Amino acid sequence: MSISVRPLTGDDLAAALPDLARLRITVFRDWPYLYDGTFDYEHRYLQSYRDSADAILVGAFDGDRLIGAATGTPMEDHADDFGAAFAQSDWALTDIFYCAESVLLPAYRGQGIGHAFFDAREAHARRMGRRFVAFCAVMRPVDHSLRPADYAPLDPFWRKRGYMPLTGVQAAFSWQDIDETTQSAKQMQFWGKNL
Repeated sequence: MSISVRPLTGDDLAAALPDLARLRITVFRDWPYLYDGTFDYEHRYLQSYRDSADAILVGAFDGDRLIGAATGTPMEDHADDFGAAFAQSDWALTDIFYCAESVLLPAYRGQGIGHAFFDAREAHARRMGRRFVAFCAVMRPVDHSLRPADYAPLDPFWRKRGYMPLTGVQAAFSWQDIDETTQSAKQMQFWGKNL
């Protein structure tokens, strides 16, 4: 496989958003997100990246096909619910670069692309003068009925990159799971590190 990973901003980022929407629907359908998404919702949600002058989309391409992507924005440009989680912390929103989704089709995992995603977003955050990088992950019960028996959490990967769970920094975000008929709030744990 000849995979290229490259950062996209501005018009190039905007042009990749429909493909990112499809990737999010596909990848987030699996554990632990169990997301039952629609293209219309995704299209609306992803416009915040188009509208943020400092947003980045790091695309992984197999030829011309987008097979993975990771996004990031200044925290103050992301969802208010996520920024509110930092109200009681020592981190000012204007110091935080938020690493949003990282989605990669299963056939391409284990080849270092996840590291490339973080490397590019962290470099972008440094160029912006941000002091911290954060992301959040859904918190699911260990005994959840849809948890695969062979599931391996990404915690060791994140810790290896220097990220740690941020004590008391959590948010709730709503979406519809594949086994639900309506949206429900999911608890999200923030992880972060100093740059």
